[in-house]
Amino acid sequence: MTPTSSQTAGPIPRRLDPAQLATSALRLADAEGLEALTIRRLAQQHDVTPMAIYRHFADKDDLLAAVGDRILADIALPEPNDEPWETQLRAVLAAFVAALRPHPKVAGLTLYRILVCPDGLALGERTMELLTQGGFSVDDAAEVGRQSICGLITLVTTEPGSNEDTDPIAREDALRAKRASLSALSPHRYPLITSAADTLICPASTDRYYALGIDLAVAGIRGVLANLKDS
Repeated sequence: MTPTSSQTAGPIPRRLDPAQLATSALRLADAEGLEALTIRRLAQQHDVTPMAIYRHFADKDDLLAAVGDRILADIALPEPNDEPWETQLRAVLAAFVAALRPHPKVAGLTLYRILVCPDGLALGERTMELLTQGGFSVDDAAEVGRQSICGLITLVTTEPGSNEDTDPIAREDALRAKRASLSALSPHRYPLITSAADTLICPASTDRYYALGIDLAVAGIRGVLANLKDS
């Protein structure tokens, strides 16, 4: 008996969507860190061979770039309005931070993609536009904008407690050990550090932590502008 074409054909290969793969890679990195994100591990998650992933990403660096782009795609840039430039700038920076906050372990990947992918370029252009409206030259706007954005990425990647073990018990044990270390310092020599040990280790409110960080960035920008005008 001659087998039919349906009997001789192998399994239909799964069609992979690069955007879906980037999202899966981001979830994996969020949960376990960048070290756990490999082509082989991503292939296992999608029940395919590593070669199927390599059809979309040349190597791990290419995959990491896609993850960075995936994070930047979540930036909800506010529309221009009639508010003062610094108010609008704060809203833009807040939108950037809001996109990064869920991904403290991998937010640093966005640093290398802001001037490459469309969403990052939109952020950069809007930031420089507002800075030049405020009175910065184009070159100064580029420098101030770059350092401000880099600073906010660091704000996210160094959020106290964000990179502890994902297991709740292990995380609390690690934080408790850090608190104990600071509390054990001499209160006579370090009275402020010992009294603020809890806040230094893990802020009581992450919303306040980020709001303060953004406010400091905007205040610093205004201070730099004032100095430039005075010089």
